[in-house]
Amino acid sequence: MKSLLVDVERALARRAEEGAPARLRARMLAAGDGWSAQDIICTADRRDAAYEEHHPHVAVALVVAGSFQYRSPAGRALLTPGSVLLGNPDQPFTCAHDHAAGDRCVSFKYSPEFIEQIASDAGTRGTRGVFRIAGLPALPALSPVTARVCASLSCATDGAWEELAVELATRSLSVSHRASVDSGKSPPGAEARVTGVARLIERGPDDEPFSLHRLAREAGLSRYHFLRTFRRVIGVTPHQFVCRARLRRAAARLVEDGPPVIDVAFDSGFGDVSNFNRAFRREFGMSPRQYHRRFAS
Repeated sequence: MKSLLVDVERALARRAEEGAPARLRARMLAAGDGWSAQDIICTADRRDAAYEEHHPHVAVALVVAGSFQYRSPAGRALLTPGSVLLGNPDQPFTCAHDHAAGDRCVSFKYSPEFIEQIASDAGTRGTRGVFRIAGLPALPALSPVTARVCASLSCATDGAWEELAVELATRSLSVSHRASVDSGKSPPGAEARVTGVARLIERGPDDEPFSLHRLAREAGLSRYHFLRTFRRVIGVTPHQFVCRARLRRAAARLVEDGPPVIDVAFDSGFGDVSNFNRAFRREFGMSPRQYHRRFAS
């Protein structure tokens, strides 16, 4: 499986070659009664000023590559792969790429009635305006649907996308309903440092392990300050972020290609198959082989 970041980098290269302005490339994946799903690639960078837009519907967008800063009346968030943008209908918002160029999201749009029914069935009624926060980090509760969305970009049917639309809405409502609102500010320059490290991790395994020492060095911080800063900005620890990035890639490969588990483990940056199997089961609730049998087409 190629990195989902590759398509973003190709779009950025075309923009640079053509000298074109930033643009959104939207591809409709599927749509149904009260919902739709689009694959969106953005080529904005720090040269492009953020401007205010409005969510016409309830928006739940899963970031699958790249990163950007998102701000709405519900707050602000640095969104990286595995995190989720939350938007309420008729709500203004801005997106900015001050620290790194480009991103890719799978954006689900819902009618208020669709979300109201989901909220009622899932027992999360009682939140006015649907979402009280701007976004969600890459949390364990989101991992199963995140991995399936990433894998489905190349092979899903309309029926599969409808299931994913319901599942992502359900999990986002449930997690955001329990989440606390963090109104604190990050230290100056924190987002830029963390964004650079997140992009390094996103590009995948290399010859040097993603140890805390290495990542802190890349950020120009001590290990103590880097750990605190990364968790504050991203919402999870560096180790959790690295593990989930690797497991998402592994899950997508199991669905798309179905190679031997040992190959997936090593290619995803795990040096030991038993550790990979344990981490995979802990994240997705089943073994790699069970995951392949259940979700591979």
